[in-house]
Amino acid sequence: MMKKNVLLVFAISLSLFMSCNGSEKFEIKKGKVGHLTPKTSIKDLKQIFKNDSIVPNLSEGALGDNYFQDDDEYLIYEKGGKHLLTVVPKEQLDSTSTIKSVQIFDDRYKTESGLNLTSTFAEINLHNNINKIESTFSSATLFIDDLNATISIDKEELGLKAFSNQKVTKDQIPDLAKMKSFTIWFN
Repeated sequence: MMKKNVLLVFAISLSLFMSCNGSEKFEIKKGKVGHLTPKTSIKDLKQIFKNDSIVPNLSEGALGDNYFQDDDEYLIYEKGGKHLLTVVPKEQLDSTSTIKSVQIFDDRYKTESGLNLTSTFAEINLHNNINKIESTFSSATLFIDDLNATISIDKEELGLKAFSNQKVTKDQIPDLAKMKSFTIWFN
């Protein structure tokens, strides 16, 4: 009987450890996306995502012909092809550079309050302080200083015509509006 209790306690402890460890992989906080932090360098990505695929999309720097791509990007894919993240370094063509931003593509990445890629505007607004809204031709960008994050919402979700530069306020955004992109900035 004692052995069964010890085994049960061990199994529960191991399960809790594994679930906590697994959830950290998808945790978003200010200055943290999973195991990525402002101190993470591009060369560290190989170790952090050793079980995943990393696809570099390099800018060619000042010497390149591609004037439209300013930043290097490192696209992180889970085995099986699911796009997890896109990591942009502060310095281009430099494997020792730290991270400038991380764009989230997988809804398993979430904040403590549950904010993730599938959150509606009502959920975003309920748990986060939206510090500023900027309007572009095709979207409204929400700035959330508590996370050092930007969330963009397509203007079609707002009932506005794309390619208009109309100013957008919080009151104009429908509660059910879905986010188009979710980016954490490491400054």
